[in-house]
Formats: sequence, structure tokens, C-alpha cells
Amino acid sequence: METAGKVIKCKAAVTWEPNKPFSIEEVEVAPPKAHEVRIKMVATSICRSDYHATEGMFTNVKFPMIAGHEGAGVIESVGEGVTNIQPGDHVIPLFMPQCGECSCCQNPESNFCLKNDIINGRGLMADNTSRFSCKGKEIHNFLSTSTFTEYTVVDEISVVKIDSAARLDRACLVACGFSTGYGSAVNTAKVKPGTTCVVFGLGGVGLSTIIGCRAAGAKHIIGVDINADKFGKAKEVGATECINPLDYTKQIHEVITEMTKGGAHYSFECVGNVDTMTAAFMSCHFGFGTCVVVGVAPSASLLTFSPSLLMAGRALKGSTFGGWKSKDCVPQIVSDYMVNKFDLEPLVTNTMPLENINEGFELLRTGKSIRTVLMI
Repeated sequence: METAGKVIKCKAAVTWEPNKPFSIEEVEVAPPKAHEVRIKMVATSICRSDYHATEGMFTNVKFPMIAGHEGAGVIESVGEGVTNIQPGDHVIPLFMPQCGECSCCQNPESNFCLKNDIINGRGLMADNTSRFSCKGKEIHNFLSTSTFTEYTVVDEISVVKIDSAARLDRACLVACGFSTGYGSAVNTAKVKPGTTCVVFGLGGVGLSTIIGCRAAGAKHIIGVDINADKFGKAKEVGATECINPLDYTKQIHEVITEMTKGGAHYSFECVGNVDTMTAAFMSCHFGFGTCVVVGVAPSASLLTFSPSLLMAGRALKGSTFGGWKSKDCVPQIVSDYMVNKFDLEPLVTNTMPLENINEGFELLRTGKSIRTVLMI
């Protein structure tokens, strides 16, 4: 392309400091260096982790930054040494990279990569520099992706090619929310047919978890949320019943234990709140229940409960990106979507241009959206 090797000036939503609105700015995006690619973003959706990051709830996030990690686009140019992706390819940036070389990548039981920026929190490329600048200032990236921009640069290990026939305004959900929830059921929990599942939090990740539980053959799927407006959508994607903790005088784990005659086989926390995590864990059946923590809590959060809950045979697991090895699995998830193995349509409640990003985040904050897709 004629822009290859040149700095591109484009539009991006910049967060200059925590707990401030996004600012639509003209940014400069440098060309990719060796083993990097530059992507022309087409669509990106808003995830609650973006909200937590921009609100300053994660201590390892660097400002100013361009957030966003749930996107899809087209390769504009590639750096030296990139051989498996070329300009024109349709791709998904990966917040969970897959280098293929570290101990986690080589372990079949793990989908983590030690070169991730979730824990490391550099906000920079692998060489510790940024490809973004605005008004003469360096702008950090977010989770090695930064999708709230017309162009972004990512390391080769943080991008994967997908079927060019896939709708990018739906495939972007596979970059995080859908894959995270769906995989937490089919990969992490390994839900068995005929079982009972409880899903705490009926946002995009929670609904995707319900879709995974249904696909795995769960007989009873109970959705839990304090916003009853979400119950209809939860039942549409597979919940057999929904309950609101505010409707009961008992603690919600006691209600669920009674409903399920002892507790659920599997419970999933899809909120990112430690009190909800404890409730989900206590909702598991004594002796064999499994709880999967999917929601991302603020950095300062601590999970506290009696060790006796573990000693009684309950299992507590965590799941990031649904247990999928990103480069290996994302193309297949997109292909499964294209042959209607699951439906992403119920997850998208709003579509708007990037310029309206603050409106999209307000819809998320007030519980009026599941997934808002920003067209870029």
C-alpha cells in the first residue's frame, strides 16, 4: 500500500488520564518495525475491562493511552521478518499473544503466554517503545492491541489471520468477550451434559458463558444479575431461569443452594467483583462443585473466604480468554461462527461510530448495553 513505511496521521480515542472522558484526537502512528504489523481497524467493541482500565482500576496501566482490545481489521503493512501475514489479510489483534516459545505456550494445559502485557503492563511494544504519538507526546498502548484507533501496530505474536468472508463487526467479539465466556464453560469448567450451571453477571461475557453451557449440554442454567432488564436476553441465549439477588432477604448463595438442592455443578463469576466471586464459589455443590472466575477485578481487590470451602471438595479456577490458545484457536472460532455453530447477534445491542465512544461507555456503565460495536 502507498502508506507502507510512512507515518500515518489518523483519528483515535485517547485517554489522557484516569477517570476522564475519551478525547478524539489526531494521532501519529509509526510504521511497523521488525516482526510487527500495522492494522487498519474496521470495528471494535467495548468491553468492561476497557472501562476498568480507563477508570484507573488497574494499577499497571500507563497513561496517556489508546485503549480497546476487542477489534478486527485489515493488515495495512508488515515489518521486516513477518512471513505468515501480508497486507490485505483480515485479522484479529490478540490481547493474549502466543509466542509459541515460552513455557506456557509449550504447555498444552495453558493458554497464557509469558510475553503478555496483562501482567507485565508495559503499555509498549516488545522493544519498549511506542508507535503512537499525539501533540508531541508518547501514547501508550493497551494490552498490546489498542483498537480504539483507525490504525494500530501490534507485535506479530499478537495478531492472527481470519477468514476474509467473516463480518468484522461481529468477528471483533471473538477477540475477547465471546471467546472468554464461551471458553470458560467448554474449556475451563468442561461442563458436562445434564448438569446445573449458575452464571453471575449477564453482560456480554456472562451471556457468552450461557451459550457455552448450553452448547456443552447443561440441563439447568441459572442467570444471576441485579438488572432484571437483562433476563430476557439471557433466556434468549439459553438460560432456563434468572434471579435477582435484590428480590431475596437471604444471601444469594443460600437461595441457589435451595433451588438446586445442594448447589450447582458449575458456577461462573462474570462481573469482576470479589463479593460476587465469593457468592459464586459458595453456590457450588459441596464435595464436587466447580467455580470459574472469569470477571476481572480491580488491582487492589482481594478474595477472602474460609479454606474449609476448598477442603470440602469444591474447586476454584480462573479463566483468561476462555482457555483458548489464541493463534491456534481464534480462526476456528470465527469459522464456527460462520457456519452458525453459535449466534453472536444477540450480544450486539448498539452500533455507532468511534466518535461516539463516550456515549458507548455510558451505555455500558448504566447497564443499557451488552456490547456496543464502534465502527471505525
